[in-house]
Amino acid sequence: MESYLFSQDVYWTIQANPPAGKPAYPSLTLGGLLLAQARLSSTRLSDELRGERDQLRLEFGAFQTRWRVAWEKKAVREFHARLNLWRDYLEEYRANPKSNADRYGYEVGRRAMLHLLEPLAREAPRAEIEMLRGLDSLLRSVFIPGGFIWEDWLEPAFPAQTYWYLYGSIRDTL
Repeated sequence: MESYLFSQDVYWTIQANPPAGKPAYPSLTLGGLLLAQARLSSTRLSDELRGERDQLRLEFGAFQTRWRVAWEKKAVREFHARLNLWRDYLEEYRANPKSNADRYGYEVGRRAMLHLLEPLAREAPRAEIEMLRGLDSLLRSVFIPGGFIWEDWLEPAFPAQTYWYLYGSIRDTL
């Protein structure tokens, strides 16, 4: 983790092989870690596993505190990268809603990561924060409110008031 944090890379290849027949592990990113942590908070666990999860949270928090400046710099870089990917998806959607609306459930994970990264990316340029607000305005203009779009067991970790974009879909026409 320390090597990743002090590298220039936003996406870090995990040096481990998955079990035979399973897909490769995703790249390590702060946003991915934060999203996994949020997802884990809604997972029902045995007392033993809950204790392990809580211990990992403490270690994660201590690591964040110890390397705060490096953590924040990495968060700014990832915020920028994820914002560009989210913007690109919404531009592709605007250009061809019918071909891109069905990707929303996957792509909106980037928006959730942006939400989780934003408090850590305090040094992100103001223009990027404003761009995110503008992209949210665009999204609201095509958003169709509905049910939670990810697995039901994740819903407690992503309340509708905060993660409104996870509660619905987008139109396939403009």
